[in-house]
Amino acid sequence: MNKFTGKGVYGAIAIGKILKFQRRELSVKRKHIEDADSEKSRLATAKELAVHQLQEIYEKALKEVGEANAQIFEIHMMMIEDEDYNESIKNIIETQMVNTEYAVAVTSDNFSAMFGSMEDSYMKARAADIRDISNRIISNLSAGERENVIGDEKVIICADDLAPSETVLLDKEKVLAFVTAFGSSNSHTAILARNMNIPAIIGVGSDFLDTVKDGDYAVVDGFTGEIFVNPDAETTKRLQKKQQEDEEKKRLLQNLKGKENVTLDGTKINIYANIGGVDNIGAVLLNDAGGIGLFRSEFLYLENSDYPSEEQQFAAYKKVLESMAGKKVIIRTLDIGADKQVDYFNLAKEENPAMGYRAIRICLTRPEIFKTQLRALYRASAYGNLGIMFPMITSVPELEAILKICDEVKDELKSDGMEYAENIELGIMIETPAAAIISDRLAPMVDFFSVGTNDLTQYTLACDRQNSIIERFCDTHHEAILRLIELSAQNAHANGAWIGICGELAADTSLTETFLRMGIDELSVSPSFVLRVRDTVRNINLSE
Repeated sequence: MNKFTGKGVYGAIAIGKILKFQRRELSVKRKHIEDADSEKSRLATAKELAVHQLQEIYEKALKEVGEANAQIFEIHMMMIEDEDYNESIKNIIETQMVNTEYAVAVTSDNFSAMFGSMEDSYMKARAADIRDISNRIISNLSAGERENVIGDEKVIICADDLAPSETVLLDKEKVLAFVTAFGSSNSHTAILARNMNIPAIIGVGSDFLDTVKDGDYAVVDGFTGEIFVNPDAETTKRLQKKQQEDEEKKRLLQNLKGKENVTLDGTKINIYANIGGVDNIGAVLLNDAGGIGLFRSEFLYLENSDYPSEEQQFAAYKKVLESMAGKKVIIRTLDIGADKQVDYFNLAKEENPAMGYRAIRICLTRPEIFKTQLRALYRASAYGNLGIMFPMITSVPELEAILKICDEVKDELKSDGMEYAENIELGIMIETPAAAIISDRLAPMVDFFSVGTNDLTQYTLACDRQNSIIERFCDTHHEAILRLIELSAQNAHANGAWIGICGELAADTSLTETFLRMGIDELSVSPSFVLRVRDTVRNINLSE
């Protein structure tokens, strides 16, 4: 028996045979050409086909993992049309009089090396995207197929790493688990695996692929990050029992649909869902969430080639409010910047975008964009139970400016004879240490707080949460983070506001009781975690 350990990114057990992921070898040779225009024409044809392929992958991902996670393929489509990328390819063809395949390969190497050397983890991750789109173009030039083929038997897919397109294109019904030698828990593949509900382990090391072979029997423990290859009888039996217990627990969770989120001593809490777009509403309803605690409105901006109009935004917000039939829907205003870049915003490149020009800072310096969104939100409020939440708050003057703009928008709508609800709750994200520390000043100005634990962790610990090298230093349970959350809860309640958590920690059931004892009123999680958190809540006794 061989045991390998990495990081589990989706907790579940998988048992079956290994299939090593095989990519078709793309052999690129340098060839002298006589006609540069002909080669550029070949490039255009290969790019056109690549965009068509990515559109199909995007639509498949949309159905399987939702809008937010499918967006990477829209980004790939935009990268294929990047001016600098294409100019480099054409320049190599023209100046060196070489074939298109070689020009694309050289450009891929140059650009991926450039991105890979950057300090910013988001930009560093773009190196893999450059290689992915370049390989797709080269494959199209040589009329090859890039997709891996799986037989009829369900298998554990093992690879060095997987590109997002490779992950989505694999037949979900034939994949028992993913195991990769490299990668981070914040990689696109890890995120997609979680959203596809497939057990996955990343970062098991380079020796792994040299050791295993096709057909090896293995057990993947996504809870612990362990994979046992050709396990002994005792290990197999133990993990089979763990698998059965996990599956039974999931079946039992279905019995919690329609039940209250109430502790043994009678304390009630709201359990809501986080979603990235209108397409995710079905998952919210299917998993019996009490409402939507975080609706990421930036999907409207990410999927557009220009600023979404007031009418387009109004239609989307109205649809989600009507679909939730009176249940609370909290929509976060535009949170562009940092790891979410939109070309038409023309944002300047920054040394440290996570701490730069993003979210509410864009809205307050480009009020015309902010007002368009707020008009759409207020108009949609007439069709449901809306809350509006503002991200990346750090000061009282920022919040004063926001509330002033909200009043201006309401006055404009009244003048235009347009209806809006009078009882809209306004809230802010507590995702910076500054907001938590001055939460006593901010709480009287709003109806609620929602703690964004992902960014709060990043900023409090000075740890880039997308940098796999420092992942072990990014302790989400750090006492400083818990103290900031508790301080925010105390100040919210002292000033008549309620407080929720919408970051990933909301789904961490090892902290659920801690949060309830702090006085947290609402937990907002991915739809698939709603029943699991409800089960935990119903087994807590706060009177003990």
